[in-house]
Amino acid sequence: MTTPAAASSDALRAARLYYDEPFLQTFETEVVAHAAVGEQRAVVLRRSAFYPESGGQLADLGALTAGKREYRVVDVQVVGDQVLHVLEDGALPDIATSVRGEIQWDRRRANMSIHTGQHMLSRAFADRGSETVSSRLGDHVCTIDLDKTLSERAIADAENTVNALVDQDVTVRAYFPEAKELESMNLRREIKVAGPVRVVVVDGFDVTPCGGTHCTRTAQIGFVKVLEVQGYKGGSRVIFEAGARARSLLAAESKTLRELARGLTCGVNDVSGIFQKQKTQIAEMKTELGKLRASFAEARAAELVNATSPVIATLPVPVDLLRAIAKQVATGDRVALLAAPVEQGLHIITLRGKESDFDCGGFLKRAAAACGGRGGGRPTNAEGRFPAIDWDAVARDTLSAPE
Repeated sequence: MTTPAAASSDALRAARLYYDEPFLQTFETEVVAHAAVGEQRAVVLRRSAFYPESGGQLADLGALTAGKREYRVVDVQVVGDQVLHVLEDGALPDIATSVRGEIQWDRRRANMSIHTGQHMLSRAFADRGSETVSSRLGDHVCTIDLDKTLSERAIADAENTVNALVDQDVTVRAYFPEAKELESMNLRREIKVAGPVRVVVVDGFDVTPCGGTHCTRTAQIGFVKVLEVQGYKGGSRVIFEAGARARSLLAAESKTLRELARGLTCGVNDVSGIFQKQKTQIAEMKTELGKLRASFAEARAAELVNATSPVIATLPVPVDLLRAIAKQVATGDRVALLAAPVEQGLHIITLRGKESDFDCGGFLKRAAAACGGRGGGRPTNAEGRFPAIDWDAVARDTLSAPE
């Protein structure tokens, strides 16, 4: 005679096929009800291998086929005790219709590796003094949030521990233990559900209550890779990947690294050293360039200050250098009204010295109105973009025109 708890767990296993058969890709069932997830229409099946989104793991996707009609499953959610299969375009097969379900296998298989890898990483982090607060296994980013920070060495040691267990190919068992057995288990985290409790046991390493889909042996994970660690809410956020997604990511990074190595005509292992050397050289060149620009700006300004203020000139220099020259010119009561050619026109800079009361912003506004330019600023300085004009003539006409 079975206990109520045992009967309940049997009913769950019968209705949710992924509990006992995570590698099941197709199944036969029938539609028992129509439902809705928000504004989306959905069906309830008598039994299903589709995993509904929960516990940080994404829902399975796939299809239901009734006769010659295929319905795309675009989401799976749990509402109360029902698993709702959201179908594309809201078209639903009739109640009592027999259907064949098919899981999008590459997605499920990737999620199994990632989820099992997450359990093992969380166990390894806990052994080093940091507990998992939450995890999110997304389409593109997988994260584990820890309550404490861990050193780079501790993170690397945890990753190595997990991958050593992957290589050892230990058993991963997911099942509903009897109440007495459950009480004796050293669970990594507390139970968060009422009723039957399903646990996932990585042999000799981790025991965790979880309803998700997992590998049945650690070698099926492939390997686990920590990609980045960030500070997060007083602890750490660990970004990781596992299985096929980790392989694809590292393969892409390896391709990029090899392309860089070819471009630098060096070995892959030499890229970092050459990059650091070139980074230092670039910094030194920027410093030297800054000195040269300052010297050029000073010399060019010295040529201009002999003119009557305001100093009006068009100089074939970059805009940042034009600013530097204007700063050198606009000292005391002197005013600089300078232009530099840019794509489709001129860049105008107006700047006054500290002892001048010239209204740079007002001047630029009047000049812009006269020739179809645009820009603005304050009385002390202003900038704008003008069409390709005779700046000397426009500036002098603006100065002589009544305000």
